[in-house]
Parts: sequence; C-alpha cells; structure tokens
Amino acid sequence: MSKKQFTTTPYIKSKLSTNDYIKFLEFKSMKNSFKAISYLLLCLFSFAGCKKDVTNKIPDLSDGKNFFVSATPAGSFTKLELQAAAALNGFGNYAPLLQYDVDYYKIIYNTTYNGNTVQASGLLGIPKKMTTTPALLSAQHGTMFRNSDAPSNFPIGFTGFELFASTGFVTLVPDFIGYGISKDIAHPYYDMQSSGLAVVDMIKAGKYYLQSQNKAVNDKLFLLGYSEGGYVTMAAQKEIETNKAHKLTLTAAAEGAGGYDLAGMVAKVATVTTYPDPSFFALFIRSYNITYGFNRPYTDYFMPVYAAKIPGLLDGTKTNAQINPQLNTSPAALLNTAFYNNLSSPTGETAFKAKIALNSFPDWYPVSPTRMYHGTADEAVFFETSQTTYNKFIAAGSKQLTLTPIPGGTHETSVGPMMLDALPWLKSMAQ
Repeated sequence: MSKKQFTTTPYIKSKLSTNDYIKFLEFKSMKNSFKAISYLLLCLFSFAGCKKDVTNKIPDLSDGKNFFVSATPAGSFTKLELQAAAALNGFGNYAPLLQYDVDYYKIIYNTTYNGNTVQASGLLGIPKKMTTTPALLSAQHGTMFRNSDAPSNFPIGFTGFELFASTGFVTLVPDFIGYGISKDIAHPYYDMQSSGLAVVDMIKAGKYYLQSQNKAVNDKLFLLGYSEGGYVTMAAQKEIETNKAHKLTLTAAAEGAGGYDLAGMVAKVATVTTYPDPSFFALFIRSYNITYGFNRPYTDYFMPVYAAKIPGLLDGTKTNAQINPQLNTSPAALLNTAFYNNLSSPTGETAFKAKIALNSFPDWYPVSPTRMYHGTADEAVFFETSQTTYNKFIAAGSKQLTLTPIPGGTHETSVGPMMLDALPWLKSMAQ
C-alpha cells in the first residue's frame, strides 16, 4: 500500500487543542490505496503473528490468563482527531458516526500454530466515557503484504478497523499470524484452523485484560471481516461454535467476500484469462507450500522467471501494488504449465487440493445469526465462492444465514454497501 501524507488546514487546526493537533499529525502516515480505502470505509461504520519462540505446550482453552501476555499503550485519540482523519480521507459524511474518544493498546497473546504455542499480536481499542456498557467486537482485516501495515503498529500502521472503537464497540483487531510480533513466520493464508484460533485466542486474552483493568463489556460478542478478513471471521465463528471449551458465545457475525469455497476459487483461477491480483495467488501458494510442509521449489508452481522473484516479493517490505507488476495477470503465463493444468485435472495435485478442501468449511454450517455479503462483479474474490458456500450451508440446515449480493459490486466498491447494512444490524443487538 502506498502512503498518503495527510495535509492539514487552518480550519482543522483551529478545531483542535494543541495536544489533539499533535496527535492528529500522527495520522499522516496512513495509507491511501485500494486496501486502505476499503478498510477506512469499514472503520467509518464501526488488532496476531508469532515469535519463533515455539513450545509444545498448548494453552488451557478455558483460561484467558494463559493466553494474555502483555498490553502496551498505543495512544489515545479524541473523537475530533478520528473524525478529522476520516474527513481527510474523503469520508466526511460519515464522521458523525465516530462518537467516542478511544484508548488503544498493543496486545501480545498466546495462540496455536501447527500444533505449537506461539505468540501473536493485535490492537485493542476501548471507547471512553460511554454511558452504556459496550459490546465486544473482533474485526478482521483484509489481505496485507507489508509487515509495517499490521494493526499492532498503529498509528504508524493504519487499517481503518481501529476506528470501530469510536462507534461504541470495544474492538479487537488481530494482526494474524505472520504479522506484528509473528512476522518471522510465513503467514498461513487461508488456513482455517490457525486463522480461527488467532481470533478466538485474542478474544480470550482481551477479555482477561479488560477484566484485570476493570473495563466492563457486556455479554455480546460480534465478529466482522472483509476479504481475507471475511474468511478469517468465518473460521473464528466455526471455532467458537464447534469447540465449547472456548467458553464463548457468539451473538452474530458479518462476513464479506471471504473466498470460503477455496476449491471453487482455485478452479476458476485456472479458467480465467486474466486475474488482476496475482500477488494474492502467489501468497496463497507460498502459504500452503510452507504451512503444510510441502517445501517444493517455487519452480513447481511458477514459471522460472517468476519463481525466482517470489521470496523477495513476499519478504514483508512490499505492498500488493508493488508486487503485482512484477508478476503476470495471466494465470497460464504465471504458473508452471504442469501445475496450471493439474488445477483443472481431477487427478492432478491431489495433496495440494486435499488441503484446499479441508479449508473450505466441510461438515459445518453457521448456527449464530450470520450475514454474508459479496459483490456480483468481484474480480479478485469471485462471487461464486459465496454463493456455493451459502447454498451448501442452507442445504445442511443453517437457519439464521443470509447472503446479500451487491449488484455490480467489485472487491473494492462492495465494502461500503456491506457496512451500511452490517453496522446497524450489529448495533441493534449490542445492548
């Protein structure tokens, strides 16, 4: 993501105290790209990575104290600062929805990755001076490539989800494994189990910290995410609903454009002539190759000219906008010919496809109230992945599930319409 340097005006300066204005200037490093804009839309209507210090002891699922490691203040921001940041990014019409000053904390906690306990990180936002007890919301960000963009780096790193706290939710924004404190681990992109646990374990750690600081939350718990965050949200929902040892009760979930039907997603990539975000597919293949111990040379997956670039492109210093031009938008030209052809063959790449099937939510359907959203013209995460998943869940017996198609919506433009519907729905259940 490219950075956008905020410009200030005498008007804005006149509206803020000296201290508030200084804090406001810290927002100058916020990014303005497709992903950042999407996340800012999210935030207007509303913090996971690990150290390589790995042990074999898995935490007690019932005890938040065993998950919590530390909390470090990340800054306090006033409502006016947050509204000004929104306005400067073109969302001034929605600034009134940001109603509260917020204290932010970087949270480090224990979670499980590939059967081992590791440390992960994220951001916690606590609204100030609310007259009612707030609900708890975990908000999951979309795909990111650059380590500095992790939510726990706030305010230098800015996803937009941080501002959900100003709408009246105590808000958790996990980094996800592979970012923040866990940046030395390859991000397990679209791995259902580690994705779900990174969220659930941060919720438990966050609840423990809030209790230890006498910061009250009510008994309502919400999940929300878009793009990869939509997938991670569904993975966390499955973890909560199927593992009672977590001792969590989900109130509702809103999930947008998550690519849940990975088999369908990969099959379609193998048929389209152009895929506009080859960085996503490179991250996906790298993830599965490392996470599942395939450890194959990248030339097994990519044409040699691109295989040589993958390690450097995915080293955590580059944005997708910097990575995409170094690859090829034609899957047939990007991928190794045998691998590309095997994606469409029933007998090809069986081990790779078995992991894809395992991560496509088999043998489960949502029980809690759930709203799925997806743009019908989504060019990056195909609409069919939500439709087939929704059909499967309904056929299996899901009773409180809806799918809202966003007519003509692309991956970028569908975030706003989703939030216009999802936030009022979540707020209606928050007290």
